[in-house]
Amino acid sequence: MLFMLSAGAVSRDPADHFFDQSLGDFSEELELAREEGKTGILIMFEMDECPFCHRMKGTVLNQSEIQDYYKQHFLIFTVDIEGDVSITDFQGEQVSQKDFAFKQFRVRATPVFGFFDLEGKLISRFTGATRDAQEFLWLGEYVVNGEYKKISFSRYKRQKRKEKRAR
Repeated sequence: MLFMLSAGAVSRDPADHFFDQSLGDFSEELELAREEGKTGILIMFEMDECPFCHRMKGTVLNQSEIQDYYKQHFLIFTVDIEGDVSITDFQGEQVSQKDFAFKQFRVRATPVFGFFDLEGKLISRFTGATRDAQEFLWLGEYVVNGEYKKISFSRYKRQKRKEKRAR
């Protein structure tokens, strides 16, 4: 499914329309994702003073087409890589947000978008801000369609750009 992102796209607050509210138990969130028939869970690893995180929220994650596509396929949460808040990881262990980010997934810079399957296994990871909303949509399609099993996201993007130019 390919959405054409238009200049007239509706902008909505990502806190209300992109991210899901979590009680901090990712093992329970996995159960919910399974029950809802989702592809998996998306975690945006971020920190307060991250200009690229703010840019993503203000120019990409606020777009209604992005929100609708991602909400259809994923439960979506944030993790503060500097956070001391205790959460429950995918295996049911109590850890701080910063230990979850760094010790389990080696997240040092932000943003990092981690895509997890329904067993809590990291299946794809994207570091940094995407160029635009279209590239972020392609990232979602790349995971949802299982392309991550076959090719790199860089190659996938090149193919999508080539297809777009051919039209």
